[in-house]
Amino acid sequence: MNMTYEILLLLSPELGSEGSQEILDRLTGIIERDKGRILKNDDWGIKQLAYPVRKETRGHYVRLEFTLPPDKVSELERNIRNMDGIFKFLTVKLEQKSESKSESKAESKAESKAEFEAESKED
Repeated sequence: MNMTYEILLLLSPELGSEGSQEILDRLTGIIERDKGRILKNDDWGIKQLAYPVRKETRGHYVRLEFTLPPDKVSELERNIRNMDGIFKFLTVKLEQKSESKSESKAESKAESKAEFEAESKED
């Protein structure tokens, strides 16, 4: 079962738009090869950094949201570490958004209420 993840990348500002797009294409290829899917691609652009990273004071931020089998995430991160032009990255597992959770809560509340009423009638 695929889980939903978010990864925030800090790319070198010297890459330019073509270099950044090439890195994103490589990451997309890796994710799709491992039976994943890109959900969102947010390009935040070049921002001023709070502190220098590899002697750079600016960085290009990109946020990707994707699905991937949990055992393939470490392979993706290994590939990211080996790519030139990526200063830093952070991968986070997102919660699954499903209606089944809210439905199961409603069902459990109804069951609890029915049990309470049954116990009340017995007393």
